[in-house]
Amino acid sequence: MKKLLYVIAFISLNVFAQGKYLTKTGHVTFEASVPSFEEVKATNNSVTAIINTENGEFASLILVKGFRFKNALMEEHFNENYAESDTYPKATFKGKISDFSITKLSNNPTRFNCSGLLTFHGKTKKLDSIPFNISIKDGSIIVSGTFKANASDYDIKIPKIVKSKISEDIDVSFDFILKKK
Repeated sequence: MKKLLYVIAFISLNVFAQGKYLTKTGHVTFEASVPSFEEVKATNNSVTAIINTENGEFASLILVKGFRFKNALMEEHFNENYAESDTYPKATFKGKISDFSITKLSNNPTRFNCSGLLTFHGKTKKLDSIPFNISIKDGSIIVSGTFKANASDYDIKIPKIVKSKISEDIDVSFDFILKKK
């Protein structure tokens, strides 16, 4: 009887893990630059993301202090004054990819739309129809895309003294290479 339970448990774990692909080395970049002023751009290369290929659910987790800027002072100001990363250390996205099916994937990216909830700076906002370009290569699922976010949607206040140097509209791009879990 014990052996039967172990076999059932082992098979169940394999069945439930079949449709999950994961990465801990995803890339997210944001840019809030304004022409003629210093570039306001940062990249985080240690973003966790997971996709469930059976139902199209997608989630990612970003440690906010992982964003790197060209200018160390800008990074410090971002963490202390804008993102308040000691108080709000994580950003998350949880969503669902519309009409997703792993059978639709090939080496060439297929466009899907994803809608979900983005939480940053303690505020959550629903995002609709984010374009996801998804392909499959060498057993890995590759997900990339871009979207715009507004600083004010996440209660990020840009001081008047630098308001002309930092855009309220933030361009966000992401790239993930997810491997079978």
